[in-house]
Amino acid sequence: MSQSLAATPSLQDVTNSIIFPPGDIYSDEPPLESDLHREQIDLLIRLIKSWWRDRQDFYATGNLTIYFSSNQKKSEEFRGPDFFVVLDTEKKDRKSWVVWQEDGKYPNVIIEMLSDSTASVDKGLKKQIYQNTFRTPDYFLFDPNNLELQGFHIVDGQYQELAPTESGWFWSQQLGLYLGVEDGKLRFFTPDRQLVMLPEEESNQQLEQVNQELQQANQQLEQERQRAAILAERLRAAGINPEQIF
Repeated sequence: MSQSLAATPSLQDVTNSIIFPPGDIYSDEPPLESDLHREQIDLLIRLIKSWWRDRQDFYATGNLTIYFSSNQKKSEEFRGPDFFVVLDTEKKDRKSWVVWQEDGKYPNVIIEMLSDSTASVDKGLKKQIYQNTFRTPDYFLFDPNNLELQGFHIVDGQYQELAPTESGWFWSQQLGLYLGVEDGKLRFFTPDRQLVMLPEEESNQQLEQVNQELQQANQQLEQERQRAAILAERLRAAGINPEQIF
């Protein structure tokens, strides 16, 4: 005997009845727009982790899915910011950021990399979600191609556009750092406007400083040698053998 249509569960009924098990949920983000976008995201992640290498109370990543369904369902509400930082949380590797498994925490800072295919969403729908649902205090938009940079901070529940410094940088209250463009890349700068560097950049800078100090020492030695040679010549002209002075 065939089952009646009224007794046949709909696809929506089946979907709503699914309870996803607790535990890690894998990220489900599409490939990045270009190598340029991927390199920029990787750079930001490495920089903030290096800058905060002694801290254990943050999570920084990029192109990773944030699941935030109020029904705790992977299939419902999710977004994948290009770069984000969560403060006051455990520093550990994750497969994704699942809000209901992270004490309800959302990112404190989000940076989206603009492209022709994503700019309208990043400036529209995503901005509204980050403002109204995530309540992410600091939101930045950066185009790796034309180096356009914008910054926003929540004031009274609404994103207010930040004014750039004379250098075109934007201050992030959450990070305690400036964001600005240096050599065609989005970088972080300290409150005293020093470039936040990668470990290898710090090593290269230290090596360059040592080389400069060595060059200065060699120059001073050469100057002293030349002075000694001139003095010896003058002593000889006066009939004094410089080697017999001491």
